[in-house]
Amino acid sequence: QVQLVESGGGLVQPGESLRLSCAASGIIFRSSTMGWYRQAPGKQRELVALMTRRGSITYADSVKGRFTISRDNAKSSVYLQMNSLKPEDTAVYYCAAGSPPGYWGQGTQVTVSS
Repeated sequence: QVQLVESGGGLVQPGESLRLSCAASGIIFRSSTMGWYRQAPGKQRELVALMTRRGSITYADSVKGRFTISRDNAKSSVYLQMNSLKPEDTAVYYCAAGSPPGYWGQGTQVTVSS
C-alpha cells in the first residue's frame, strides 16, 4: 500500500519561510520521480517542483529562486523549502510520486497572509 504523508504546512506572514516534508512508503523511493503540486481555491492543481531519481529538477516559473526541492533516499522523504512566501502561494500543497503522478498525498494547507 502506497502512502505519501505531508507535513509542515501552516499560516505565515508574507516574506516568511516554511519547509514541507513528505514521507513515502510502499514505493521504491530511490527510483521514483517525486514532486510537489499545489491547488489554490478555484484553480487547477499545478506543478510546483519536480525532482527525478537522478536529481534533475524542474520548478514552476512562479517559485524559481524562492523554493527548493530536495530528497533523502535513505529516509524515503522529499522536502520543499519555501522562502520569501507571498500571498499568492496560498494553496493546498500535495506530494506526488511518479511522472505523471501515480500517487498523491492528502495535502497540507499553506496560508500566507498578514
